[in-house]
Amino acid sequence: MCLICGWIYDEATGDPEHGIAAGTRWADVDMNWVCPECGARKEDFEMVRI
Repeated sequence: MCLICGWIYDEATGDPEHGIAAGTRWADVDMNWVCPECGARKEDFEMVRI
C-alpha cells in the first residue's frame, strides 16, 4: 500500500498500464516503478494484508 495516497498494489492484477504484468510479485517490481496515483517511489510502500 502506498503510504502517501493509499493505493494498493495487487500482485494478482499487477499494473499492466505501467508495464507490470499480472502475477508480478512485489519483490520483482523494479525499484524505479512509481505509484500510478501519486508518483510515490516503491520505497514509500508498505506491505499490508488484505
